[in-house]
Amino acid sequence: MTDASPDPALVEIGHACADFARTGDADRLAAYVDRGVPVDLTDASGNTLLMLAAYHGHASAVKALIERGADVNRLNDRGQSPLAGAVFKGEDTIVWVLLEAGADVDAGSPSAAQTAELFGQGDLLR
Repeated sequence: MTDASPDPALVEIGHACADFARTGDADRLAAYVDRGVPVDLTDASGNTLLMLAAYHGHASAVKALIERGADVNRLNDRGQSPLAGAVFKGEDTIVWVLLEAGADVDAGSPSAAQTAELFGQGDLLR
């Protein structure tokens, strides 16, 4: 039987990339993805790097990830989309960037459309 534990160095890189997404360090995040970190890497809750960047309001990181092929409609383990997260946080610029990249307003639960209506921001998605 072999040890199935992940390489600690790779785990550290994954955590660093999630931190880069949360803090908006688009340059470092892009550099790691360009060197092989999966663009749709997820944390323990299924949040992609894109979800983390979008939720924390970092448009440059969101754009860098989209340019590298991030899935704008990938849901986290709670069924939430990056677009719904951006709507919830009131991140208008990120909403527009995600919509321009093809984000689905009806993906997830609650969807971005449902979230916008709930918070009286229905016009944000039009």
